[in-house]
Order: sequence, then C-alpha cells, then structure tokens
Amino acid sequence: MFISFDGVDGVGKSTQVRLLRDWLVARGKQVVTCRDPGSTSLGEKLRDVLLSHHDVAIHRRSEMLLYMAARSQLVEEIIRPALARGEWVLSDRYLLANVVYQAHAGGLDAEQVWQTGRIATGGLLPDLTIVLDMPAAAAQQRQGRAPDRMEAQGLDYLERVRQGFLSEAAAARIPIAVVSAAQPAAEVHAQVLQHVEALLARGDAR
Repeated sequence: MFISFDGVDGVGKSTQVRLLRDWLVARGKQVVTCRDPGSTSLGEKLRDVLLSHHDVAIHRRSEMLLYMAARSQLVEEIIRPALARGEWVLSDRYLLANVVYQAHAGGLDAEQVWQTGRIATGGLLPDLTIVLDMPAAAAQQRQGRAPDRMEAQGLDYLERVRQGFLSEAAAARIPIAVVSAAQPAAEVHAQVLQHVEALLARGDAR
C-alpha cells in the first residue's frame, strides 16, 4: 500500500507520516517512509537546488522537471522495490505537489504536469493521498525556520497552492482525502486512520 501526504508547508505532514508509521508498525506491518524530493542521493542533491538556493533562477517548467527527476529516482530506487516486497510506503509529498505548486499556483498546464508525472513515475500513483488542509497564513505561522525557496515566493502564492490542493481533491483524478490540519495532531491522526481503515476494510491493503 502506498500513501502520500501533502499540503502547504506547516500543516504537519512529517508528524502525520510518523504517527501513521508507528500505528502500522504496531500492527505488524513493514513500513518504508520517504520524502519527495529526497530520500535518494540524487533526490537530496536536487532538493538542495530546488529549496535552498535562493540565488539560482529556475524557470517554472525547469523547476517542475527537476522535481520529476528526483521523483523518478525515488520510485525506482525506493518505492517500487518496497511495494514489490509487500511493504507499506508512506511519502511526504508526491506527484500531486508538482501539479499544485507548478501548475495551479505557478501557471503551468495541470494536465501536462499530470502527463509528465505519469511518465516520470512509470504510472505509479498512491493508493491514497491525504491532503492536510489549513489556510496558508495559519500554516506559515507554525513554521519555526526561515522559508525555503518555494515558501519565499509569498503568501499569495502559497494560498494558491492551498486552493490547488482543494481543486484537485474536488476533481478526484486520484484518490484524495482532505483532513483539516487546524486540529491537534492527535485528532488529525484519528481522522487519517479513518481513511486508512477504510482501505483495509475494502481489502485493498497488502
């Protein structure tokens, strides 16, 4: 089973990945966690370029393709082998983030980004994407560090990102569950579990 978490930075994705991992491990599941971009040698180098180098001019299409390259490596090196072993994979971000950040908020064509993503991942999409939602301004206030290159593009951009996630959830091109992140982490986790248990009840989970 492959589950990704997404949303604007500050909504608590890493916390929810950790809580779900612990819940699954306690039930005897083998779990691999990863972050996109990152988790591979190539991915971490591209992550540094994409998020840390404020002085590097990157066209929005180039930006999208760099994310795709990192994701392609992540799929082939980590995600696909883990799934082949029958393990669960939990990813902090995946293809939906590209669609939202570079298309909905960045001006590229969303369908073209989806198509590019299907090529980059060999068609591998999550069984479920959980979007943790809250207003961008509130999420920004939770950040305890300097903004990265994407976050530094301004609050208006980040609110377009948030609305992009909601638009894609409504379009239902892939299975997406929206959970309010404006709650205590334990309550968010409880709602995440409702969606995961629904997968288990349908007999989809390995």
